[in-house]
Amino acid sequence: MIVTPAVTSDGAVTTPGDTPSVKPSDVSARTRPAGRSNGSRKGRPRSDGGTARDGRRRDDGDADAPKLRTVRETSAGGLIVSGIDGPDDARCAALIGRVDRRGRMMWSLPKGHIETGETAEQTAVREVAEETGIEGNVVAPLGKIDYWFVSEGKRIHKTVHHYLMRSTGGELSDADYEVAEVAWVPLTELPHRLTYSDERRLARAATQVIADLADDPELLARSEADSQRTEPNDYEKAAAARNQRRNEPARPVRPRRRRRREAPGTDTAGG
Repeated sequence: MIVTPAVTSDGAVTTPGDTPSVKPSDVSARTRPAGRSNGSRKGRPRSDGGTARDGRRRDDGDADAPKLRTVRETSAGGLIVSGIDGPDDARCAALIGRVDRRGRMMWSLPKGHIETGETAEQTAVREVAEETGIEGNVVAPLGKIDYWFVSEGKRIHKTVHHYLMRSTGGELSDADYEVAEVAWVPLTELPHRLTYSDERRLARAATQVIADLADDPELLARSEADSQRTEPNDYEKAAAARNQRRNEPARPVRPRRRRRREAPGTDTAGG
């Protein structure tokens, strides 16, 4: 389903079918401010519904349950904005919606795994186009978010690098099989529409970045040019390699051999 904004008689920008946003209390996630390098947010709700707040499956009394394999994943995504250099009340961002197992619509920023040969900026551009149908260019970094969740028997630590992007073309499309809805949402409505609090904080921080760039066209052009990297660095190469291995079966754990202890006073030299 594609949702587009409309302008009311008083000049406000609204979207048809707006529904109250999910309250933070409805989302079992512990969050932290975007951009901080230490600490992490655990327990973002996933579609498999198997996440505990501490990032592990809840204890159902099975003391012999196998230890979960820990996997690191790295993604990139963007806050893509139309009219970034236009009037404040005309700016909108493209969001994606997914339905969780409880039937709730979870609105978030488009994002996806870094693939081999890509920079994080290139991943953000590709994923935004695939999940929303909107093409754009990166104009500035917005920071990173990391969190833990459990899926398919794995304990996953995911890091997502977010970028501010300027829309350059395309049309809204929900053709991606992972996406239930896409919508242009006024920037002023993002704190109420985005489901996850870390992304709401990131969107609020982006408003100042947008204001600074919109006030200085030369700064906007220079920042956009500086963001067009084409060669991945060592971090991005390693991240892509980890992402490729994420679905490989875990290596079997070899039992550790115990060394036999000699009894006290035993002469091991044979006399």
